[in-house]
Amino acid sequence: MFVTMNRFTIDPQYWDVFEDRFRQRAGLIDKEPGFIRNTVLRPQEGFSDQHIVMTLWESREAFEAWTKSDSFRQAHAKAGQTPKEWYAGPNKLEIFESVTDSAEI
Repeated sequence: MFVTMNRFTIDPQYWDVFEDRFRQRAGLIDKEPGFIRNTVLRPQEGFSDQHIVMTLWESREAFEAWTKSDSFRQAHAKAGQTPKEWYAGPNKLEIFESVTDSAEI
């Protein structure tokens, strides 16, 4: 399994609208070959100040194919319209390959 985690530092007054954007998403990614799921994690006080948008894929190749697709461009077109004041810092993309998964046991 291949995992991406995009970390966003969002001003707390915009948390709800940031999260709603993902609740209202078009869902284009859901139809992509190799896509497993998308999860948005809210930070908990004292532990983190970043939201994490996590996607799980069957393989790195599936993820990379999506980043070159029309559905990727459509899904991220709205991101360019996000007001700058929502962000309290830069976002950071991290990628991982799963080496163990309790769901596989």
